[in-house]
Formats: sequence, C-alpha cells, structure tokens
Amino acid sequence: MSELRIEVSTGKSTMAELRPSLDEALRQEFPGGMLQRRWDGDTLHLSGPGARGTITLESGRLVGWAELGPPASMMRSVIEQKVGEALRRAAGE
Repeated sequence: MSELRIEVSTGKSTMAELRPSLDEALRQEFPGGMLQRRWDGDTLHLSGPGARGTITLESGRLVGWAELGPPASMMRSVIEQKVGEALRRAAGE
C-alpha cells in the first residue's frame, strides 16, 4: 500500500462553504460512480477500487489523504492529478 497526500490552500474558512463545490468537482473528475463519497460532519470520506481516503480542512488548507492498494496504486498519478484538480477547483484557485 502507498499513501497519497495533497494539500491546497483556500481562503474559505469552513467546510460548509467548500462542500458544494468540492462535491461537484469530485463528481466531474470521477464520473460514473467509481469514487464513493460520504460526509461525516466536516470530513469527506472517499473510497474506490483499492483506495480509501479523506478530505478535511486544516488551518486554511484542504487536505486530501488516501491509502492506495491495487488496482488504485497502479493509477496513482491519475488519481493524484484528478483529486488535486478537484481540490484546487473547490478551493477557488
């Protein structure tokens, strides 16, 4: 298993402000239901084939963390690019 961590600065101060744009950005980057999303308070839990992770807001930064096993680990660069783009879009960059 490998770990993936992505951090993106944002001027938004609460996850409530980020939630709609984050949901939409992830929906656009991962169409077709391959990435399952579940909110638990201010934490977004993600899961997909061989992957599980979270997205949180920590000190003005959106922080995405994931643990990747097969087959997700073989697509690490694609996953990193898509999640990174979704976080940047949600953060307002």
